[in-house]
Amino acid sequence: MKKKVLIARSAGFCFGVKRAIAIADETAGKREAGSGQEGLIQSLGPIIHNPQAVERLQEKGVRVVETVDEITCGKAIIRSHGVTRSDRAALEGKGVTIVDATCPFVTKAQEHARTLSRNGYAVIVVGDPNHPEVKSIISYIEKGVPVFTSIAEIAAAKGVRKAGIVAQTTQSFENLMAFVAAAMKRFPEVRVFNTICNATALRQQESTGLAGTADVMFVLGGYNSANTRRLAEICKAINPRTHHIETEKELTPAMIEGASTAGVTAGASTPQWIINGFLDRLKELWKCDMIEVSFYR
Repeated sequence: MKKKVLIARSAGFCFGVKRAIAIADETAGKREAGSGQEGLIQSLGPIIHNPQAVERLQEKGVRVVETVDEITCGKAIIRSHGVTRSDRAALEGKGVTIVDATCPFVTKAQEHARTLSRNGYAVIVVGDPNHPEVKSIISYIEKGVPVFTSIAEIAAAKGVRKAGIVAQTTQSFENLMAFVAAAMKRFPEVRVFNTICNATALRQQESTGLAGTADVMFVLGGYNSANTRRLAEICKAINPRTHHIETEKELTPAMIEGASTAGVTAGASTPQWIINGFLDRLKELWKCDMIEVSFYR
């Protein structure tokens, strides 16, 4: 029986992640052997939210640390999600060499949040308040300015005349619009900056169509990746046979039982070699002569 694999054309690394990985690779490549403590390369938090890619960077000498206190010398790479303003100031105070791999789209969201707060707007940040990117955005809002991160907080707000909205770059457009609608009901003036990355919107649109076409849907990427989890949620709502897995090692025969068309997408922080490994494993399990692999858009 003929089998089909449909791959979302935009699956895998987005621009910001490609840039961050390239910066980290270049930094690691310039590290001199036996350079001692001064040659240390440290990433404040994982460069991207993909454990396998981070592990490869660690093998090249890029050490992940969780706090600024752990960095005393050498080079400090600021991850693609950005860091808080206080953490950056602390790094500058230590005199270490800062290598900034912040995604330009995240930087733009930080700038909009700061500008809104300086112009007297309460700031609504659409996203997961515990995510490092959202924490970095919030840190650029001037002290004393009201900050809202949920629709419930917007509904309960008092004494606010005008509010500005920015979004975590990997949020869905639908979620952003839900916040916009809630804000417009509550505040006389609302200013909105659509800071959702175009690659995120495109990936979500492709995955929506693909999930409705395939018998079984696979979303590849780190469990700690917000945009990958969101892709899985979107696909699951359309196709109950949606599986979010990190690598091909998690792919089992039961997942593809009775399926003739498999859809494949991947988060913005998923390397191409993980997608390739999954395809090789899928072909092994299907064990048939006729497997057609094509891109879906």
